[in-house]
Amino acid sequence: MKKDIHPKYQTNTKASCVCGAVYDVGSTKEEIRVEICADCHPFYTGNEKVLDTAGRVDKFKKKMEAAAKVAKPKKDSK
Repeated sequence: MKKDIHPKYQTNTKASCVCGAVYDVGSTKEEIRVEICADCHPFYTGNEKVLDTAGRVDKFKKKMEAAAKVAKPKKDSK
């Protein structure tokens, strides 16, 4: 193993988010800036939005309803 090739690990690194949340983490960097964190991520806050571009969900539902109306029960071949 070569000596002195690894960066120094710091246990008191500040990770800051654009929402204002600051976390103490361990890293090889002195400061970390992120755009999204657990305090502002839609999945964790419950503000998740489902985007339906071009009505794909409605189109799929209509397609399934039409298929259910057209489908005929199969006869037993016994």
